[in-house]
Amino acid sequence: MKKTIYIFLFLLLFITGCSSTQEANMKEDIFSYDSSVLGDNSAVAAILNHLKHSESLRDISLQTKSEPYGLTVTYEGIDATLLEKEYTETAIYNATFLFALVDNADWMTFVFENEKEHTLRVTKDELQTWYDRELRTFTDQESLEQLIHEHLEENNPDTLLQEG
Repeated sequence: MKKTIYIFLFLLLFITGCSSTQEANMKEDIFSYDSSVLGDNSAVAAILNHLKHSESLRDISLQTKSEPYGLTVTYEGIDATLLEKEYTETAIYNATFLFALVDNADWMTFVFENEKEHTLRVTKDELQTWYDRELRTFTDQESLEQLIHEHLEENNPDTLLQEG
C-alpha cells in the first residue's frame, strides 16, 4: 500500500513538473520568432497561436505582393461580456507582439466575427507613436505585456484603432 502511494506521489510530482516546464517554455517561445517576416507563414501562425484568443483564430491573410506589407487576422466566436472592449484590447495586444516580432509588418487588420462583423486596423507607426517606443527593441514577453497593460490603463485606445 505504501509503495502504491509513493508511486502515485512520484507520478503526480513528475506530471506537475512537466506541466510547469511546458508553461515556462511557452512564455519564452514567442520571442524565438523574433525577426520573422510576413512571408514566413508558419512563423506568423506560430506567433498568433501564442497570443490572445488563439483558440478563436479562423483565418490569416498575408498581403506581401507590394509594400506596405500587412496582415489580416480573422477571429470567430469570441465570448466576452464587453465585446467592443475585448476586440480593442485583443487587436492592440496582438498587433503589439506581431509588430515587435515581425520585421516587415507595416499594418494589421483584425476582423472579429460574432453576430455582426467588427473590423479594426492599426499601423506600426501609429502603435509606436501611441507607446512612444520602438517595438523592435523588446526582447521578452513580460516587458512587452507590461507596456501594453500600462498603456491600456493610461491612454484611450479608441483613438489608436481605425474601424472599418
